[in-house]
Amino acid sequence: MGRPERPLWVARLVLWGGICAWLRGAQAKTIQGGFSSAAAARTGQAVAQFQFHGDCALLYVRIHNVATAIGKGARLHLFQAQEWRKLQESLPGYSCSEKLSKAPLIMNMNSTEQNLTVSQIPYPDTWYVFYVDKFTCAENYEHAESEDVQFEMVILNPDAEGNPLDHFSAGESGLHEFFFLLVLAYFVAACIYAQSLWQTLNKGGPMHTVLKALSTVLLLQAASAFANYLHFSRYAKNGVGAPFMGSLAELCDIISQMQMLYLLLSLCMGWTIGRMKKSQSKPLQWDSTPTSTAIAAVVVATQCFLLIWEQFEDSDHHSYHSHRSIAGGLLIALRICLALSLGCGLYQIIRTERSTLKREFYITFTKGCILWFLCHPCLVSISLMFRDYQREKIVTIGVIVCQLFSMVLLYRLFVSHSLYWEVSSLSSVTLPLTVASGHKSRHHF
Repeated sequence: MGRPERPLWVARLVLWGGICAWLRGAQAKTIQGGFSSAAAARTGQAVAQFQFHGDCALLYVRIHNVATAIGKGARLHLFQAQEWRKLQESLPGYSCSEKLSKAPLIMNMNSTEQNLTVSQIPYPDTWYVFYVDKFTCAENYEHAESEDVQFEMVILNPDAEGNPLDHFSAGESGLHEFFFLLVLAYFVAACIYAQSLWQTLNKGGPMHTVLKALSTVLLLQAASAFANYLHFSRYAKNGVGAPFMGSLAELCDIISQMQMLYLLLSLCMGWTIGRMKKSQSKPLQWDSTPTSTAIAAVVVATQCFLLIWEQFEDSDHHSYHSHRSIAGGLLIALRICLALSLGCGLYQIIRTERSTLKREFYITFTKGCILWFLCHPCLVSISLMFRDYQREKIVTIGVIVCQLFSMVLLYRLFVSHSLYWEVSSLSSVTLPLTVASGHKSRHHF
């Protein structure tokens, strides 16, 4: 059997190279650092953004060098995201001081510890926090002479009882519980099916390679879910989480996406090339010809490049993105093109296939293939009809559930000894994984 994992090692090494950038860009709701007059010179220093909800959200700030803050006239300006964008795009443009004066909430930092309550929010919305001092908007100022104001900031939403103790923004609420249920579902499924699946893999047989690849994808998805759960569990306590676990979760998810892409491309091209060759002399187990391998490698490398590019453009990274960047848009286009091309190729096979049994096999495979590629673009499009704070949850939960259902469809298809065995026996040309000559006389299940 060919090994579909080998062409992915280079992509995996490249991905590991980008993990440091992800750790550097991870955002938290407990923030430590320094307020800089140099960074705040033009329109203020962007410190954080958070999606507040409820009537008792809280912004807590602790200043380590209060005298410096008082001398600078340090303060925090809070803007709603929509209002800030309107100010930036308004014609004629507002001056620097005019923009900052329109902040609905301002906190003067003149003591060691201060709280600012954000209340009467009609619906969850994103707020930007900017640091401003007396040197902001000044034309002639030597920033190098200024000492930074060292701070620690904690941003909290009200919990179920109305107390400001929740580190999760409105767009992240519920994800911790979702990943807990997902990990629990993986654990229960493993207890029920792991032994029988292991026995199936040990027996070998006509579907050994594809089941091995599917199992690798499933394990990576489960590892991603578990790492996300650990990250969010820690995040719920300290507002920082475990950045390494969050980046590891994303890395596992991206590798699983490329592994699945290579698997589906190899299968589809195996059927297509097999039909073009019209050869009956040698069963086509896994298409590993130079042509198909090169095509699959180029497509996988392209997706790898776009995923890494997107990570560098979107510092607030999660397993699924809103695709607002150029790289994100290209990823959406790539997935749509893959779905259309593979769908058209499989449609040609289904249309010319006379056997009802084989047609049913190809139709089921097409459903799983299309669902895997199109669920993400479709959910991103659907999420645009909802408010900003709901979009990430819709895309994240929806894609995970849809792709899990797609894998279940493919598992049932390839594990089914009645359907897959019959189809494999009927045609050795149109299936990439058929019974080798030494196994033709017995079933493996």
